[in-house]
Amino acid sequence: MVASQASTCEAAALLAAIADPIRLAIITKLASSGTTCVCNLQIEPVIPDNQLSYHLKVLRDAGLVTSERRSRWVDYTLMQDALDRLHAAIPSREVLPAVEENVS
Repeated sequence: MVASQASTCEAAALLAAIADPIRLAIITKLASSGTTCVCNLQIEPVIPDNQLSYHLKVLRDAGLVTSERRSRWVDYTLMQDALDRLHAAIPSREVLPAVEENVS
């Protein structure tokens, strides 16, 4: 796989990980609050705990969050480079093909 293809695949995987509204809300909450106990990661509307666990696993697998067990609780933290990686995954105008405007 060519390097640009690899980076395109990585970008697609990162964007897919946050494409779900629940996961995007979790990332937003972690970005604003720092390390947070899983008990404080519920979003509105409230979702079942097993569904929250699933979404957190997707974010961990994508390398966007990390977790640390603290007794019976688990704390989640946004990876230090997560927002930079997400920002880099979004194409800039320089790499997008020129779009002609249709003037009627």
